[in-house]
Amino acid sequence: MIRVLITDDQALVRTGFRMILQNAGDMAVVGEAGDGGAAVAQVREHEPDVVLMDVRMPMMDGVEATRRIVALGLATRVLVLTTFDLDEYVYAALRAGASGFLLKDTLAPDLLSAIRAVSRGDAIVAPSVTRRLLERHVGTGPSGPDPRLTTLTEREREVLGLIARGLSNAEIAARLYLSEGTVKTHVSRILAKLGLRDRVQAVVYAYESGLVRTGGF
Repeated sequence: MIRVLITDDQALVRTGFRMILQNAGDMAVVGEAGDGGAAVAQVREHEPDVVLMDVRMPMMDGVEATRRIVALGLATRVLVLTTFDLDEYVYAALRAGASGFLLKDTLAPDLLSAIRAVSRGDAIVAPSVTRRLLERHVGTGPSGPDPRLTTLTEREREVLGLIARGLSNAEIAARLYLSEGTVKTHVSRILAKLGLRDRVQAVVYAYESGLVRTGGF
């Protein structure tokens, strides 16, 4: 059973999400929160698998709440909900450690699939969409590459660059003439070496470290 915390400042929105989740069969709503501070408190109490997190809320917004939840060091994953797919709050939430984002008008089956994916540790947002966010909000990057990049092999840096361009594991495998299993191994090692949670964080890092520049490599 996937344990979910719903966070949104609109009670009607929370009710709608609760109804969808309760009918899923494999999910349980462990709580609701109307602002970020309440969400952090409930995560401490219930340790849910997934938090559905609105980003624009009074008192404490979803970005700061995400940052504090990630800092707790729990297995809880944050799935950001937004009205606009190029919201500056979404970019900030991804940097803070969110595992992806969904639009609030997402269809119920897609919402449930996303929650299941995030609960497994996957990132559900398409890297290409994340890349559009980064291209809008990240500048030209630092003057030099991040020192942590030196921990990666040449092949791992190449794989990370392709992840940042929005390619899937299968597409990377075809591009580099590798098996998909080998690419998955490279991705796992990249995340471990850089201390990243998932592919979304890898895309963010690739841009902010200077490995990938807005507009291309």
